[in-house]
Amino acid sequence: MGVRTAIITGGTGAIGRALVSEFAKDYNVVFSYHKNEEAAEELAGKYGATPVKCDLADADDLKKLYEYADNCTLLINNAGISQIKLLGDITDSEWQRMVDVNLSAVFLLTREITRAMIRRKEGCVINISSVWGVHGASCETHYSAAKAGVIGFTKALAKKLGPSRIRVNCIAPGVIESPMNAHLNEDEMRELTDSTPLMRIGKPEHISHAARFFEQNDFTTGQILGVDGGFY
Repeated sequence: MGVRTAIITGGTGAIGRALVSEFAKDYNVVFSYHKNEEAAEELAGKYGATPVKCDLADADDLKKLYEYADNCTLLINNAGISQIKLLGDITDSEWQRMVDVNLSAVFLLTREITRAMIRRKEGCVINISSVWGVHGASCETHYSAAKAGVIGFTKALAKKLGPSRIRVNCIAPGVIESPMNAHLNEDEMRELTDSTPLMRIGKPEHISHAARFFEQNDFTTGQILGVDGGFY
């Protein structure tokens, strides 16, 4: 086997960048991105990582990542999209894209990448869900449903792949400093901060450090770790 490869989806997002930075220390990192070409090139240059442009909602486009499966011992399904919208206003296409990016892509990529892991009896899969996947958010029903699906997928897959010595775990972030939260105004951010017992918003590095724990601890699988400052 050659140099260990880590595949990280959504590498140009705030959490994705922290994950690439963390695992580029000892992995050949391959990361996906959708539109932000400038950020992808900057990230690739800084960490010697390999960028792969693909739309995770497109099953055929997703196949671009499959070619890196042979040496992949770490898969982090991080990419995701969100949307705040009342249930009655969510269109069929908005629901479908939410599920395609946040859940179906996790299934498709994991199914293909773990084939080589199973043959080698070695590997680690880390899925990034959300606090709303655990507890639900009233104005994010489609997002919450997709992220809850990631949690169920994690638990079932950990049982399936355990005999092959492959660990599958999940991180459920709370409110993290990220462009994904840019739509929230000052009052809304203050309310979220006040609702967090640690009285502050999390940083992307809190998620990458949690991922490192799962990568290193070889007797932990099927777990959902809330990194949310005690939000729930």
